Amino acid sequence: MGNFWESDVWGTFSLIAVLLLSLLVANGLKKTVGFLRASLIPTSVLGGIILLVIASVYKGITGVTLFNTAFFGGDGVWMLEKITYHALALGFIATALKTSDKKFTKERSKEVFNTGVTTVSTYLLQAIFGLGITLIASLIVSDFFSAAGVLLPFGYGQGTGQALNYGTIYETEHGFDGGASFGLTVAALGFLSASIGGVIHLNLIKKKRKLSPSLGMEENIELDQVQGKEEIPMNGSMDKLTVQIALIAVSYILTYLLMYGLGLLLPGLKSVLFGFNFLFGVLIATLVKTVLNLLKKKSVVKKQYTNNFLLDRVGNCCFDIMVVAGIAAIQIDLIKQYWAILLILGVVGLVITYAYNLFVAKVLFKDYEDEQFLMMYGMLTGTASTGIILLRELDGDFKTPAADNLVYQNFPAIVFGFPMMLLATLAPTQPILTFGILVAFFVVMNLILFRSKIFKRKKPSTTEE
Repeated sequence: MGNFWESDVWGTFSLIAVLLLSLLVANGLKKTVGFLRASLIPTSVLGGIILLVIASVYKGITGVTLFNTAFFGGDGVWMLEKITYHALALGFIATALKTSDKKFTKERSKEVFNTGVTTVSTYLLQAIFGLGITLIASLIVSDFFSAAGVLLPFGYGQGTGQALNYGTIYETEHGFDGGASFGLTVAALGFLSASIGGVIHLNLIKKKRKLSPSLGMEENIELDQVQGKEEIPMNGSMDKLTVQIALIAVSYILTYLLMYGLGLLLPGLKSVLFGFNFLFGVLIATLVKTVLNLLKKKSVVKKQYTNNFLLDRVGNCCFDIMVVAGIAAIQIDLIKQYWAILLILGVVGLVITYAYNLFVAKVLFKDYEDEQFLMMYGMLTGTASTGIILLRELDGDFKTPAADNLVYQNFPAIVFGFPMMLLATLAPTQPILTFGILVAFFVVMNLILFRSKIFKRKKPSTTEE
């Protein structure tokens, strides 16, 4: 039995405290330094970069990895990766537990569906260019992992958690030395791309519309968001926030049991199944929400237990911690020989994501093309939160449907995107075949996306008698 003053007791708390401290420091810098505030770089990304710089300087001076020191329990880098992995799923579960009573018209349903298809099409485009770049790089750089470019859509399109998941799979199962750090670096470059591209487009809009986007707009909170009429009280026998966290925890432990069971049935796919922790989490959370709604409908449960406002807070907290931990976990020394390839991937990822989503917004979302573009570009280079950050600069009150499109596009995106996640596991062994399938898949998705433009119905001709 250990003593309470030993580092292994305090290591995990010390690590989490430093992550949260970096967020506070980054937030202070964002509020006081003009160019940082105007850059639109998320606070969590800035906090992660601060820790990455400090850790790199410490490693350069001492030769020791900062987060693997006794102060952080001796294995802090692995703990950072675990925090990133779990925070991704917990954030998605919190989002999936939210309730909605919105009913869409046929036209709005079409726009939500098109947004989901756009998401998957962008993933595919990023994967095609990313894999193409690293296939060429593998011919020039000896022993380079040719499938590394598949991490581009996971780092840009899906964010830090999935970039780590697949980078780790490539590292542990396919021998890609530094794969986890490679994926995390791609994700960090994605956030920088979101900031750069977002600022460029906002300036273009400013000139076009002759207006000044309100940088750093604060969100107005209404009382009924915090305490709905049919909801459990805020400070009852069990605190309302505690209830939300308990529901998230129950959903996640059920997710683990589901993945564990599937892993026993499909042992060869165990690492892939656990890499989809966020996806299984969404499915279980949706089931939990359905059961709660059914119990309330049958009057077994008298009150509404979930609260969207608090679930948003918990989810955003998880995503903030995920991003700062993911960037802090990057080990520069493991990827220093890949910097040229990483920079090419980063620049290409920025350009193709910007150009493709701008084109889609202009063609399919003409009534609010600027808002749709900012939301999609931010989400597909960072996270959903990044998309909302960019959207708020132009549509602070969410008067356009862009924010709703972001929320409700998840279902079509998951349905169409799931095969691409499976293709990512094929890429290390069959990169050329994977490239061909990705191209074909991209063509099919764009036929679906632009179906109304490609397959126009001919109006019946009227003939005079």
